[in-house]
Amino acid sequence: MQLTSNSDKITRDYYDSLLIETRYLGAVIPTTEMTLFGETFRTPVMTAALSHLHNTAQNGMTVYAQAAAQSGAVHWVGMGSDEELEEIVATGARTIKIIKPHADNREVLRKIEHAVRVGCMAVGMDIDHAFNSEGGYDNVFGLPMKAKSTEELTEFVQAAGVPFIVKGVLSPRDAEKCLKAGCAGMVVSHHHGMVQYAIPPLMALPDILSVTGGSVPVFVDCGIESGMDVYKCLALGAKAVSVGRHLMPLLKDGAEAVSQRINEMTAELAGVMARTGVSSLDKMDPTVIHRRAF
Repeated sequence: MQLTSNSDKITRDYYDSLLIETRYLGAVIPTTEMTLFGETFRTPVMTAALSHLHNTAQNGMTVYAQAAAQSGAVHWVGMGSDEELEEIVATGARTIKIIKPHADNREVLRKIEHAVRVGCMAVGMDIDHAFNSEGGYDNVFGLPMKAKSTEELTEFVQAAGVPFIVKGVLSPRDAEKCLKAGCAGMVVSHHHGMVQYAIPPLMALPDILSVTGGSVPVFVDCGIESGMDVYKCLALGAKAVSVGRHLMPLLKDGAEAVSQRINEMTAELAGVMARTGVSSLDKMDPTVIHRRAF
């Protein structure tokens, strides 16, 4: 059985090791608005690319999308049927569809075409679902997976015609290959501890940003639980963050409960921005962050 707690705990400990300094003089009331791919959103707190939320709440995937729409947040979605994706997009949530690395590239291309046709604002792939824990290719709910080459990734990017984002980037090497393939963004993530002792995404972020050089948005996923966590990611250069497991328990109480928590996290973020002299997301300053020893 694969253990995930160590990577998740290491990630949590890393967030908690980052301290902030306050900057009150000259500070103003901040705005949390974010522009992504030409569209404006009320918050950089995005939902994460989750799947199969019907196991958590009735119509969980649709409820999750409704919450994002109500909060003015970008919505991400993982595996699911074509019909489910159509229901999600119909909520009005501006949706990014993340596709598994299916062994059959024809299925990847089919899913890309469908996502674009029904109105997803972007598509992408979670490259970290290629292998199982025993060194073979993964099989997810009976669907065979396979690692993709840079050339295959380039084919997907060119087929999409909308921004293509790679999820599961945790190294500068993969970041370089994503740029070579023409990807429009990356999600720094270890997929909830898929690999034991994975470095925290926020620790990997600066080295990945040194590769991208601001040419594409870079997002952070895994373990984000508060507006303070969000602030630390943004201060260190992330465009936005994805929140998944922190929101999942709220799904049973409906879209309003999930939306309320997204709004609370956004307000928490604004509170830290005000107290550190940051007026808008494009004014984030990494020098406000200090790291204590683990």
